[in-house]
Amino acid sequence: MPIRPLYDRVIVRSLDVSKTTESGIVVYSPTADKPDHGEVVAVGDGHVLNDGTLRPLTVKVGDQVLFGKYDGSPISVDGEDLLVFLESQIIGIIS
Repeated sequence: MPIRPLYDRVIVRSLDVSKTTESGIVVYSPTADKPDHGEVVAVGDGHVLNDGTLRPLTVKVGDQVLFGKYDGSPISVDGEDLLVFLESQIIGIIS
């Protein structure tokens, strides 16, 4: 990844929102809901606490995460659309 987020920021690639029918046809609707899960592609060094110490982040590159539909800041890196979150905006890790 050509970008490294700072502190407690996490960069996420949204997972495909297209749906597949039972017969295997992939249906994409431009009016489909915004994605609410994705894959972590880069993480910062950690959250700086009030005493100046650094708490490492819980999420790591490769984790699939769940987030709010309207959270995150959209960015484009090398033509790829990504989202930037604070770690606290991520709801959970999908196992």
